[in-house]
Amino acid sequence: MFDSFANLVAFQILRLSPESHLGAAVHFFVMDVVKIFVLLVIVIYVMGLLRAMLSPERVRAFVRDRPDWQARGMAVTLGAVTPFCSCSSVPLFIGFVEAGIPLGVTFSFLIASPMINEVAAVILVGILGWKLAALYVAAGLLVAWFGGIAMQQFRPERWVEDYVWKIRMGEAAMPDPDTSLLGRHRYAVGEVKEIVGRIWRWVLIGIGIGALFHGFVPAGWVTAHLGGDDWYTVPVAVLLGIPLYSNATGIIPVAEAMLTKGVAVGTTLALMMSVAALSLPEMLILRKVIRWPALALFAGVLAVAFTLVGWGFNLIA
Repeated sequence: MFDSFANLVAFQILRLSPESHLGAAVHFFVMDVVKIFVLLVIVIYVMGLLRAMLSPERVRAFVRDRPDWQARGMAVTLGAVTPFCSCSSVPLFIGFVEAGIPLGVTFSFLIASPMINEVAAVILVGILGWKLAALYVAAGLLVAWFGGIAMQQFRPERWVEDYVWKIRMGEAAMPDPDTSLLGRHRYAVGEVKEIVGRIWRWVLIGIGIGALFHGFVPAGWVTAHLGGDDWYTVPVAVLLGIPLYSNATGIIPVAEAMLTKGVAVGTTLALMMSVAALSLPEMLILRKVIRWPALALFAGVLAVAFTLVGWGFNLIA
């Protein structure tokens, strides 16, 4: 549906060529704008309905009553079965943070969701074989699990934006809750207007940057600069993956091209992980929820983890 609408706008209304850089960029931009804003509205509306029925205190009490490993396991599992790209995962991340779920657990979801999904896993089996595909999924789960734990050690809650704390702690001026169906609907609509109104500019900027790189940075340039098995190719691949915005499934054709050009397996997978879970557009959107120190810590933890995974795969392969 989203792809068909993007085709209509980019190639029929604007009459751009699908083979042109501008056509690819505009198609990507239109498709992701529609997809992400639809997801934003749906997720925030649903979270609004839930918050209208459950007080923040009850949500936090539910999470506190569970061991950390159990809450983190639920977050990683949910992330693994939701086929979202990094920017599409942000709306759920925002909802989890504002609902009072611990930030370390929430980061585990944010890491797992774009890196792992069943579609990407099936395609990886066909390209790399089931052993390497299983290793990739296992590495993604481990990075999500321990990445969230590493984030938690630095107490990232101190870098959450003030308005989120007001929502979480009930400090924002809100009327007495109306528990009727109409009252819940009105509350949820109000949440959509408030949150989307606060972050829509950042969403557009982030998608725009991703579209420019998607349309104007050819896959051939990436493969040409990452050939060989030198140690530095893995961290370079991680750095190159940051501005290249896609999801795990979308980056697989690039990964296949890299492997056929002789790029090492670990280097290729490090790029895949970086593109899927460490994108610049995602950072810009997350900035409306957490401050720069938390963003820098998040990027640093993932960059180190992806580099270690890439070196490990190169040794195994």
